[in-house]
Amino acid sequence: MKNAFADSLHETFERFGRIDIRRMFSGFGIYHEGRMFALVIRDTLYLKSDAESAAHFDRLNLAPFTYERQGQQMPMSYREAPPELFEDREEAALWGRRAYEAALRSGTVPKAMRKAAAAKKAAAKKAPARKVAAKKTAAKKTTPATKARKAAPR
Repeated sequence: MKNAFADSLHETFERFGRIDIRRMFSGFGIYHEGRMFALVIRDTLYLKSDAESAAHFDRLNLAPFTYERQGQQMPMSYREAPPELFEDREEAALWGRRAYEAALRSGTVPKAMRKAAAAKKAAAKKAPARKVAAKKTAAKKTTPATKARKAAPR
């Protein structure tokens, strides 16, 4: 990974569960079970938040992650992690669960699931519907003798 701070998060969240760290833009996305629940920008950890978890962050005056867009500061749904999280693994697990639950509530589908659904849809589109071939009935052979018999009055 080449970032000591981001790499140290495996140990920080060991009681929370397995995490994956992926490079993105100017930082790292932190994932648990395919969902991004945190991000690291300039060696600062931000956790996913929503209306339900905002009170926990507000109580500790934890600032939101913001970026500049067209001269304006744009807040994102990620808030600074509390410093205690780095000292106490149980605290890290608690905050990790809160952030992960906020990620689940956000309704965004993990990229891997979107890719699988798109592949399934594309495969269904490519495979043409198979038409059942109509059975041909065998034609009766007519010989000159059978033609003569049919033509003769009975």
